[in-house]
Amino acid sequence: MPAPRFWDPDGARFGIPTYPYHLAPNGLATLRQLRARGLRPGGQPVAAQILWRSRRTRSGVRAAYLYRLDLAKPVRPMTPAKWAALAKALAARRRCPCCRREADYVLPASLGICLTCADLPVLAA
Repeated sequence: MPAPRFWDPDGARFGIPTYPYHLAPNGLATLRQLRARGLRPGGQPVAAQILWRSRRTRSGVRAAYLYRLDLAKPVRPMTPAKWAALAKALAARRRCPCCRREADYVLPASLGICLTCADLPVLAA
């Protein structure tokens, strides 16, 4: 039986160690897996990658980069200034530019205004 298409643990073919989907060794994690554990890469280089076939991309191949768990650092906590900036940015997504009121929902990007303003009949001039 031939080896899987993306099996390159030495990095000779792809430049960095490469594994097929679900076959990465223990001790490596993607960015999402690090974040779920409350960690971040912390400046370390990419240790390996996972490649798999996908119809979502033009090339037909997707990649996920892997980082070493032992070199990962804890996520920095949010400061009060960052919390305030985040609250201000989220409020801006709810403020209607037409009527200047704050909605209870994020304004639809397709409309750019609140649903009340979108439903108003256009006054004929």
